[in-house]
Amino acid sequence: MTSANEAPLKLSSRIVGAGAAAIALLLPLTACAANPGDAAGPPKDSLVYATGDAEPDCLDPHVGGNFPQALLATQVLESLVSLNAQGEIVPWLATSWKSSDDGLTWDFTLAPHARFSDGTSVDAEAIKANIEHLQDPNTGSSTGYLAVQQVKSVEVVSPEVARFHLSRPDAALLESLAQPWTAIQSPAGIERGMDANCLAPIGSGPFVVSDWVKQDHITLTRNPDYSTLPGGFEAPSGEAAKTVTWRFIPDATARFAALQSGEVDVIDNPLPDQITTAEQGGALAHLNAPRPGASNRIELNTGQAPFDDKRVRQAFIASSDVNAGIDALFAGTAPRSYSALSSAEPTALQSPDSYVYDPDRANQLLDAAGWTKRDSDGVRMKDGKRLTARFPVTGAQSTQAEQALFEQIQAGAKEVGFDVEISLLDLGSWYGALGNHEYELVSAPYTKIGPDVLRFLFHSDATVPAPSGYFANHSMVRSPELDRLLDAIGTEQDPNARARAAKDAQQWIANDALILPIYDQQNHFLYRSALEGFRALPTVNTPWLGNAVAH
Repeated sequence: MTSANEAPLKLSSRIVGAGAAAIALLLPLTACAANPGDAAGPPKDSLVYATGDAEPDCLDPHVGGNFPQALLATQVLESLVSLNAQGEIVPWLATSWKSSDDGLTWDFTLAPHARFSDGTSVDAEAIKANIEHLQDPNTGSSTGYLAVQQVKSVEVVSPEVARFHLSRPDAALLESLAQPWTAIQSPAGIERGMDANCLAPIGSGPFVVSDWVKQDHITLTRNPDYSTLPGGFEAPSGEAAKTVTWRFIPDATARFAALQSGEVDVIDNPLPDQITTAEQGGALAHLNAPRPGASNRIELNTGQAPFDDKRVRQAFIASSDVNAGIDALFAGTAPRSYSALSSAEPTALQSPDSYVYDPDRANQLLDAAGWTKRDSDGVRMKDGKRLTARFPVTGAQSTQAEQALFEQIQAGAKEVGFDVEISLLDLGSWYGALGNHEYELVSAPYTKIGPDVLRFLFHSDATVPAPSGYFANHSMVRSPELDRLLDAIGTEQDPNARARAAKDAQQWIANDALILPIYDQQNHFLYRSALEGFRALPTVNTPWLGNAVAH
């Protein structure tokens, strides 16, 4: 499933979803073991990956910055640093780094042998060019732009040392630089111009983009000179796949059938019943890799009626029997969240008492807020206006099960007198509705390593669009008190103080009824049990095919 910082970019409008970052100690990934009886044939030169996420309009993750871009960029581009399975920052293109005492200067020492697939060096000049590309308004970046917002300049100390000068201390800098949206590309590739670079960004990763047939597939071929690896990863064996065919199969049933038949080796975005089938073992296996950052949640627009009244926000939340919907629709594959943060984040604070289903309380709150009359449809009225909440939804970002859950929430809200108008829109229209503030409810998950995602989503500054045109504070909350907590998450160098600020901010968000959390961002992969070496990269849990051996 895609999310706000994970939606396709239209180059003509450059309206994109905002993007993702920070430190999460990622939860262990779980996979069904292959059935010992499954016989693996000889290694194949190629493997096929079938995605249900939207096809990107641009493969350069600096442009916009969405999860479909990150999925593929992980195979082609590399970042300065990575995370290990325990969530600790580990080397990648940078072998070491150090910060000044005031946190305003960072020196990154680069791997001396690192090369882009075009043969040019991954040197300090390349790092400088990449940061400038992310910060250039003409790039139209959201995710990467926000991630390096505090970088004032990059100084080339030597070919192997890049010095970052910051405008303020940035506690999330290493987390941000681990993301695929800030991955390092060949400056020569960038200089070709946006159109050429969107078709085939040039990186130092295990594969190279060699062909893109729109609305069908992308072909990736092995980079024969690949020499750098994220910390903790082994070098690809000689049997690792030489070619990856990256297919776009939007229909979940067709995608799963292709996996079962052996036509493809890996799929993402499976349906809940497909996951339970794979978990029975045999020919298929399941990798559950929840994304860091924000939880899936419905945001309430406090900037306009009726949710400018806290009592009305509380009433909507109390009218929503989320647990019953999740139990009925997700077959145990999506545990309920009561937090603004993904449970993959160690600082996530679950606040179940703030999200109790209680229709009697909802009715009392609406009565107290003055919505006492009802029209012939049972919708509450006040000052001649109906209690209406517009809820734009895009199929490019939500699954069938999630849309059904939204409809159940709509029905519960109707019982207490809300008229929730769900509109299923194409992606461009969805972004347009948000940009024009034509919504009272919205679901826009946001992937980012660490608690700094809260600053992206709830700080007053986040009501102002990034160069791409996207703003991430959909609740439109503007609170100096909350801003102080969010600023501390972004600047506090003491990990304990930073964690306290993150938990205090989450409690503030829950107390003010800004969101209705639903569940963690779902990130499931099904694959053929005979596929060896398939895993998720523990940054934002995109698939890693660099070591995969297909049979």
